[in-house]
Amino acid sequence: MNKRNLLLSFMTFCFFTALATPPPDLVDITKVNPNIRIDCVYATPRNFTGKQIYLRPVCYLLRPIAEQLSKIQKELEKEGLGLLVWDAYRPLPAQQRLYDAASDKRYVANPKMGGKHSRGTTIDLTIVRLSDGKLLEMGTYHDDFTEKAWYNCAAISAAAKKNRKELRDLMMAHGFEPIPHEWWHFDYHGWRDYPVIEVDFELLG
Repeated sequence: MNKRNLLLSFMTFCFFTALATPPPDLVDITKVNPNIRIDCVYATPRNFTGKQIYLRPVCYLLRPIAEQLSKIQKELEKEGLGLLVWDAYRPLPAQQRLYDAASDKRYVANPKMGGKHSRGTTIDLTIVRLSDGKLLEMGTYHDDFTEKAWYNCAAISAAAKKNRKELRDLMMAHGFEPIPHEWWHFDYHGWRDYPVIEVDFELLG
């Protein structure tokens, strides 16, 4: 076999190997536990950009991480509570739109660096009462870019401090790590070891 044919054979092998590579095991959170509530704010104008960023109101995580979230949901249900998820996996084009719209870049990762949400390991969420779906008091809503959103902010009520601690303690007990300036944001342990995923929502589910 000459060099040209050898090169063509190698390229063909690489092409079909790439086709055979399975997609990342991203799963719709509600398929793992349908009791987890979803309010995908970026699929609506109810976010800091004032625009719809996602075409579909879905929240995906890598399957093992979604299964940990399901365990948290089951623990909360014993107290008449549950989880409400605002955001999870975020495709890179959406990350770019959010980065471009953010006036304070500390709160939105540069997609060129590979955002946390784009790995399927990161989630934004809160706690709700199961009886009426009301959000527990946390001091701020999602995507509040003020110091009141910092976990240790003193200028929030005692109830909000208690609820933030309950959420943080539960998440950490199941392998999630908090960040100091967004009480609702959690990264699964070792998130840096997971690759950035470049799959749009239209190709999932």
